[in-house]
Amino acid sequence: MPVTPDDFRAALSRFPSGITVVTSIDASGVSHGITVSAFCSVSLDPPLVLVCIEKTAGSHDALNESGLFAVHFLAAGQDEMSERFALAMPNKFDGVPVVRGSGGVPILEDSLVALECRLQNGLDGGDHTIFVGEVENVRIKDGDPLVYFHGNYRDLLPI
Repeated sequence: MPVTPDDFRAALSRFPSGITVVTSIDASGVSHGITVSAFCSVSLDPPLVLVCIEKTAGSHDALNESGLFAVHFLAAGQDEMSERFALAMPNKFDGVPVVRGSGGVPILEDSLVALECRLQNGLDGGDHTIFVGEVENVRIKDGDPLVYFHGNYRDLLPI
């Protein structure tokens, strides 16, 4: 029996995950950002991560063009930031505190973690591209992460 997209999406919603926003710039220097749930560490030596971005997303081509991107782990309470970057809308960065990282990539100042990356490889992944990047700089703040589970943002509770 084939798996339907709805069944697959429902199954994956049962996997709790942190929320990331991936930022980049295009060849004209315009900032792009997108909320991404498909993030994974790949290697410690060299430090590699991967993100999967839908091929039709504006951020897809920007990342591919510049070869530079940043992965931000959002902090608890940043659900509005997650929603903002999940929508296809202009001016996503309006009112968002940003500094410029390597090559001009926007770094979200209030994120829990920012990993500045240089693109190493792009692999076909169906309707997405699997981008592998080498981490060149790390920015870390204290705090709890924003977590998403079964269609809702959640708080972490100590056991």
